[in-house]
Amino acid sequence: MKRLSLPNGSPMLDSSFVYGVATASFQIEGGIEQRLPNIWDTFCAQENKIADHSDGSVACNHYELWQQDIDMIESLGVDAYRLSISWPRVVTKEGQLNPVGINFYKRILERLKQKNIKAFVTLYHWDLPQYLEDKGGWLNRETAIAFAHYADLVSNELGDLVDSYATLNEPFCSAYLGYEAGIHAPGLTGKQYGKKAAHHLLLAHGMAMKVLKQNVPNAMCGIVLNFTPCYAKTDNEADVYAARYADDYFNQWYIRPVMDGKYPDIIDSLPASDQPDIYPTDMEIISTPLDFLGINFYTRMVYQANDTEIFEELAPQAPLTDIGWEIYPQAFYDLLTSLNDTYELPPVYITENGAAMADVVEQGEVNDEDRIDYYQAHLTEVHRAIKDGVDVRGYFAWSLMDNFEWAEGYSKRFGIVYVDYGTQERTIKASGLAYQTLITNRT
Repeated sequence: MKRLSLPNGSPMLDSSFVYGVATASFQIEGGIEQRLPNIWDTFCAQENKIADHSDGSVACNHYELWQQDIDMIESLGVDAYRLSISWPRVVTKEGQLNPVGINFYKRILERLKQKNIKAFVTLYHWDLPQYLEDKGGWLNRETAIAFAHYADLVSNELGDLVDSYATLNEPFCSAYLGYEAGIHAPGLTGKQYGKKAAHHLLLAHGMAMKVLKQNVPNAMCGIVLNFTPCYAKTDNEADVYAARYADDYFNQWYIRPVMDGKYPDIIDSLPASDQPDIYPTDMEIISTPLDFLGINFYTRMVYQANDTEIFEELAPQAPLTDIGWEIYPQAFYDLLTSLNDTYELPPVYITENGAAMADVVEQGEVNDEDRIDYYQAHLTEVHRAIKDGVDVRGYFAWSLMDNFEWAEGYSKRFGIVYVDYGTQERTIKASGLAYQTLITNRT
């Protein structure tokens, strides 16, 4: 069986380096009868939105199987588990805690504490309560206020059971894919929506950070941002400009306000109708200092100049994962070092990294060597970045197990654990065993 390895003396082999696995509430839980509807319930019910016409009503049935899932997490030898709280499970329409919902997470967190597994909690992983979307969702500034209230309730209740709180997961996906491109819930399309939604998401983050710092001073608090590094097709000045513009539009738009309190300069080139409404203290709130930055990385994109749209995205080049994303590990190193050169970063955690592969069960085993190769190449690039000065403190594999993969439904498998959705049987893949070996053999 293939193994995962790192050079002798690598900081990533030190026992203080955090290794974990990650999931998200809507993708694994099911148990929809015990919570309010969210925007993904509504989106899945619409025709032709999900590739396999599925939904999250059962998913991995983690709502009922959570105890065996935590035992499985423990068996992998990880230091930490990154999970998300379902906002519509824990807060009522009236803005009060739902005791059944919050107790579900309390039991999980208490079990993790018993097993000495750190809890990295994400407060928002895309499952906005539908009643808030009905009032405008992330296009409505009031949603940011509602999020801060939710963060207040949850952090007060969970307190020191949580080691780390992330306010948002990948606000780019919520804003651009959900409100501009229409690929994700709630499925709005239009450039006039994307940056407005992004601003309210970032404002929600800043408001929640202030609440968290007050309520849980011992917890490490921050945000999780995803990055898809942008490369120019050629060294031609027009292509280089196109790639830089795309980077500002898709990547820097989310980190620069958080780190520097201002949007990229391209904001001035956007039509007034596409620009967010920025109130006087907004940027100060958004740039509340972080205890950590979570970075999610999967792939890169290549761009060329376009006369009408400024940049044009080119088709990914082989080798590709099963979801069609180019495997280009060097982009991980390029990303980490460029962010470190550009910003005064807090400690960094790789909060997601992984690959969808076309897994097959044979004689009760999943020999996903292609995924092991992906992890090996990307762990090596993280090691290189650390050696070159980036303060990376941990790495979380995405994902713990196969799950509902948003618009792709159940057709794409990212897990290091295979899930048979008919029987809900879990099978640790070869990649999971390789990850376990890497972690448990540290000094």
